[in-house]
Amino acid sequence: MKTTTLLRRFMPYYHKYRAVLAADLFCAALTTVCDLVLPLIVRYITNTGMRDLAALTVRSILSLGALYLALRLVDACANYYMANVGHVMGARIETDMRRDLFNHVQQMNYSFFDHMKIGQIMARVTSDLFDVTEFSHHCPEEFFIAALKLTAAFIILSTMDLGLTLIIFIILPLMLAGAYYFNRRMRRAFKKSRHQIGEINARVEDSLLGARVVKAFANEHLEEEKFAEGNEEFLKIKQEQYRYMAGFQTMTRAFDGLMYLAVVVVGALFMVKGRINPADLIAYLLYVTTLLTTIRRVVEFTEQFQRGMTGVERFFEIMDAEPDITDAPGATHLAAVRGEVDFADVSFHYNENEQDVLSHINLHVAPGENVALVGSSGSGKTTLCSLIPRFYDVSAGAVRVDGVDIRTYTLHSLRSQIGVVQQDVYLFAGTVLENIAYGKPGASRAEVRTAAEQAGAHEFISALPQGYDTFVGERGVRLSGGQKQRVSIARAFLKNPPILILDEATSALDNESERVVQQSLEKLAKGRTTFTIAHRLTTIRNAAVILVLTEKGIEEQGSHEELMARRGVYYRLYCLSADMWAGGAE
Repeated sequence: MKTTTLLRRFMPYYHKYRAVLAADLFCAALTTVCDLVLPLIVRYITNTGMRDLAALTVRSILSLGALYLALRLVDACANYYMANVGHVMGARIETDMRRDLFNHVQQMNYSFFDHMKIGQIMARVTSDLFDVTEFSHHCPEEFFIAALKLTAAFIILSTMDLGLTLIIFIILPLMLAGAYYFNRRMRRAFKKSRHQIGEINARVEDSLLGARVVKAFANEHLEEEKFAEGNEEFLKIKQEQYRYMAGFQTMTRAFDGLMYLAVVVVGALFMVKGRINPADLIAYLLYVTTLLTTIRRVVEFTEQFQRGMTGVERFFEIMDAEPDITDAPGATHLAAVRGEVDFADVSFHYNENEQDVLSHINLHVAPGENVALVGSSGSGKTTLCSLIPRFYDVSAGAVRVDGVDIRTYTLHSLRSQIGVVQQDVYLFAGTVLENIAYGKPGASRAEVRTAAEQAGAHEFISALPQGYDTFVGERGVRLSGGQKQRVSIARAFLKNPPILILDEATSALDNESERVVQQSLEKLAKGRTTFTIAHRLTTIRNAAVILVLTEKGIEEQGSHEELMARRGVYYRLYCLSADMWAGGAE
């Protein structure tokens, strides 16, 4: 994105703090006055002394000293405000942006996370915005001071000698052209650096979360090699970044010397010809020093500016990503759900150029009915269930709840009526109590305990060192698979949804854990419209309706007895599953 575009889009974040920003710029103006007054005082003293040394009385010198001291006191107070309140304003803007970015990511749909690495998202939410505090504070401040000093110095110096002033200021556009050249390359290098940090974050996260797999296969060396490769790439990018920074700083130092050379040589020649007097030449040198100090500050800020702009650009890249599933205009609130679910000629594909995963699916599920979905991997079982809470939207047709297209409901109210128990249980890094209460924020301890009892989890939770207040570890690593699954079921009990999706909830468990969890799931499904995705077909014999999905769609449909009597696809799958189950039991 262009710098001007980014700045224009960034400006609204100042709106809340416009009073603070105005005060900060006023203080910046006060500090500028102090820097501009000193050369005038020196010029006055020098001119007066050269014309009539007796005219320089102690009183006049002390008066000038008192004036400059007063200005320095004002400068100190103004600088304190800028360094304190100004920086806090920058920190608040950073906080606002991080909040907006996190909230925006929370609104994104499954498809966004299917294509975006978590490490990259984390980098943009955290490290990319670290430099925004300095950028948002110093950007208006430094450029305001520079503009003020350049304008004031040009006016003051023009009154002394317009020719010499023009010679000095002609050099500035050349410096700005060089700065523009290096800035563009620095910006690209900083962006590549930010991206590579995200890649390193993603690599570290992947390796640490998979630490058990790494150690099980003794592949520590492989992870070290992959990390070293990314780390070396980051070093190359940093080398490129510092090469441009070195060129930028070298160029500005060269122009510093050129400006001093112009003032000394041309100023001395003008003084010899009587165009300016020695006091004016001293004032010129002091003003050039002030200008170069200002330019040097801007140069030093340029690196910070480019870091900040890179963070802002990557911030807006995420903010510009729109969720593909949103509430329709005038969407209604779904309440008092009976649980009737219909698929009306539903087709679905993940991307426009891909084949349909589901094609022309028609299905009616009565309130409270238990429907089981079976089929080989990739037949679309999970995809079909994901369409009910609108994790993905249908490509054609419609999904209806209680006879109404789910796209007319608000997402929040729709998903509030649907419970999901997945095979891969995710527990947050908190206590057992907090993880169960996630199903109903604000639930009382008694409600959590009741849900745990219904899920058959109360007994093992009570045996934990701190009971319900036991810390489960990151991703629930301190609990067994069966225990995590029962906590997940307790969460669903607490939510008490009229529609339930069980996505292979027992497939990863041992025989004993599966038996216990299966009992909990049967209790949870009672009286609810339930979609059960089955891995072991022996667990869904009591389902009212069993759907057999293949690449052709719903190939078979009926009760266990009906499908077994048909001796078709379900019969073969069931016999295979029963043989595997028997072998596992032995």
